[in-house]
Amino acid sequence: MSCYQCPLCHLPLTLSGNVWSCERQHRFDCAREGYVNLLPVQFKRSKVPGDNQEMMRSRREFLDAGHYQPLRDRVVELIRDLLPARSVDWLDIGCGEGYYTAALAAAVAEHPGGGEVYGLDIAKTAVRAAARRYGQVRFCVASSQRLPFTDAALDGILRIYAPCNPAEMSRTVKPGGRVVTVTPGPRHLYQLKARIYPQVMLHPFKDESFDGFTAKHTQSLGYRMDLTGEEAAALLQMTPFAWRAAQDVTARLSELAHFACETDFIIRVWRRDAADYIPDSTV
Repeated sequence: MSCYQCPLCHLPLTLSGNVWSCERQHRFDCAREGYVNLLPVQFKRSKVPGDNQEMMRSRREFLDAGHYQPLRDRVVELIRDLLPARSVDWLDIGCGEGYYTAALAAAVAEHPGGGEVYGLDIAKTAVRAAARRYGQVRFCVASSQRLPFTDAALDGILRIYAPCNPAEMSRTVKPGGRVVTVTPGPRHLYQLKARIYPQVMLHPFKDESFDGFTAKHTQSLGYRMDLTGEEAAALLQMTPFAWRAAQDVTARLSELAHFACETDFIIRVWRRDAADYIPDSTV
């Protein structure tokens, strides 16, 4: 059974052939690659929201080289230990090209109860590329501020860096379900930032809290990456730092034979509280 709900009227969506539709006859066609666009034009803040193709290409090249595999492996291992002994539905918010989503889907597929994994991103080009590559995941174009999922439909959400709406996470995650988040630690990409800013500031530590959730676990992960100049340039392009970098920074990075850079990730696990859960179909 699908977890999708109509982004216009919030009724459940069902799949018939190649079309998702609700009882009010709002229809959303699946693209040739298999994903569905659940981002109505009136909810877009720009004509082409999300990362551009250059950022997407840089991120894919960097991730495919395995530089963030230790993070992916740690997160998936953590989620695997959280899965209950039944079928589950998990969502990857801000899934991009599906690097983490596919690994999560593989873990769920190996889980005795099985289940579905969904990937959501506002960038259509990223979702198209993800759906083309990872057919085992249900991908959709949608906003993390208006999750197109029914109330209490999800067993868990993975959120790596992506913006989110805590109220929407609270609405869509089942009581007892989990949210796993990854945020940058103080020294994340310190050496890369030193190439951009005259005075490098550590990432501020954010003691996050989400209404309706209880923090259950926090751990740090950090390691050194040994990159080529081209890989360092790709890393820059996939970060927000690229917007602030002088035009020649990327070129200078590309010319380097070697570039060493720190990672510093903070991984947290949250449990959805049960006592205060009140479904709100008007969201």
